[in-house]
Order: sequence, then structure tokens, then C-alpha cells
Amino acid sequence: MSMDDRDGKIWMDGKMVEWRDAKVHVLTHTLHYGCGAFEGVRAYNTVNGPAIFRLREHTERLFNSAKI
Repeated sequence: MSMDDRDGKIWMDGKMVEWRDAKVHVLTHTLHYGCGAFEGVRAYNTVNGPAIFRLREHTERLFNSAKI
């Protein structure tokens, strides 16, 4: 699947934006030097409202990855 064909939203710069509208400049420091940490987190609609899947585990991994 082409990245241009994806539907849905993604968290970027403090807000949810459409996948196809999430753009990063080609000269972004992280792209050149790998100075970033990434952790994928999923949220689902449940009968009790939105729920983030295994938030504690994701947060722990992200904080661990961000240590210098």
C-alpha cells in the first residue's frame, strides 16, 4: 500500500491530523541524524469510551528510548 493511499489520523505537533496531511520537511534534523525516539500507540473505541492499548508499557518504552 502506498503511503499516499492511507486513511485515518496521526498525532503530529500536538494535534490529530489527517494521515495525508502529516508532512515533515526533508531537512528535519531527526531524518539526518536519527535524533528521535518512536513508540507506536493505538487507541480503540470501547463501550466505555476511547481506550489506549497498554499505555503504561508504551510510555515506559518511550521514556527508556529517550534516555541519553
